[in-house]
Amino acid sequence: MLDIQYIRQHADTLQEIANKKHITLSIAELVQQHQVRSQNLQEIEQLRQQRNVLTRQISEQIHTSPATAEETKQQVRNINLQLNTLEQQAEQILEKYNALMAIVPNIVSPDTPEGQSDADNVLLRQIGTPPAFDFAARDHIELGELHGMIDTARGVKVSGSRHYYLKGNGVLLHRAVQQLAFDLLLGKGYTPLEVPMMVRGAAMYHTAFFPLGIDQTFRIDQEDRWLTGTSEVALVSYYQNEVIDLTEGPIRLAAASQSFRSEVGSAGRDVRGLYRVHQFAKVEQVVLCEADPEVSEHILQEITGNAEELLQLLELPYQVVAVCIGDMSQKTYKQYDIETWMPGREAYGETHSSSNLHDFQARRANIRYRTENGELRFCHTLNNTAVASPRILIPLLENHQQEDGSIYIPAALRPYMNGMELLAAPSVTVN
Repeated sequence: MLDIQYIRQHADTLQEIANKKHITLSIAELVQQHQVRSQNLQEIEQLRQQRNVLTRQISEQIHTSPATAEETKQQVRNINLQLNTLEQQAEQILEKYNALMAIVPNIVSPDTPEGQSDADNVLLRQIGTPPAFDFAARDHIELGELHGMIDTARGVKVSGSRHYYLKGNGVLLHRAVQQLAFDLLLGKGYTPLEVPMMVRGAAMYHTAFFPLGIDQTFRIDQEDRWLTGTSEVALVSYYQNEVIDLTEGPIRLAAASQSFRSEVGSAGRDVRGLYRVHQFAKVEQVVLCEADPEVSEHILQEITGNAEELLQLLELPYQVVAVCIGDMSQKTYKQYDIETWMPGREAYGETHSSSNLHDFQARRANIRYRTENGELRFCHTLNNTAVASPRILIPLLENHQQEDGSIYIPAALRPYMNGMELLAAPSVTVN
């Protein structure tokens, strides 16, 4: 959320950003609605003051001039009628004003690329080389079925499309990559939290996942509780309506949780395999820091580096891209995506995302801190997917497969896999 005075002063710029972020919004209408609201509140305040003056007069007139007192009482009754009408209008005006404010986009960094979609994201660096197999490589579903690790047919039978079962070593790998990521963050001073997966709608609004992302979210029927698509919601909301202590530096939080997304709008896309599913696990990192653009930019590089370190430990080739404005969400000031090579897709696929939100999210969640001179300010918030599984299993299985169908286990994962160095291939006929 942005301050309304800032919005008024930068109306043209914000309208342009809204258009580029594909948000249907009229900043001019919002500014007009703010003026209507201000005028309405001013009229209400004037009438209340007038009523207070008349009420005091009645107490004096009732002893000196009962007839005059009765006339004054009638004036008060008339004012109350006017106030009743204006206060009802105020509720309607505020509802419309809040609805418009809720979808105003964050500003974007000067170095954010122009563009309409993820096709316009800008490559920053590539790390590692995609494998050149001299055999007919299998995709992750073929490998998963070969090893008895993935069962999508029964997942669909039990829960419908975009559901799956992991079995045996598939579960071990799924948990291993999460624990590796978690331990990596713990070693860097992150505080671990076990967080709610169901939150109130207010938490989704405060973190700017609502209202624009409401169609991506599963709701608990007849309750104001929602299944989150990331623990970012719970981690940021942990401090909502609080003044936090940043005197010892940024607050770094980490959580491993189940996540849920409805994937509305993705019908027919990535229907094979584990790339786009309704339920998955994420290790998320969230940082709250002082409202200094240089500080939060440094942290953005740091949290992106944490995700890159994880991929290097998994010995996977990847690339980092600067996300263009047309591929950004409402709340994002600056964003990087990390895409990992997936041989079965013959392309890089998104596995991680890092975002700097400046104070946009903290304003909505009312999270402040005290500066050295005692001033209260909204903090900056940042987030990054340290790892998301089972999507990460796609490149992990596909890049590390051997000709005989066995799968190499990176050294960093072996302590979490009971020391296994290789998932041996079942007896198969190799083409």
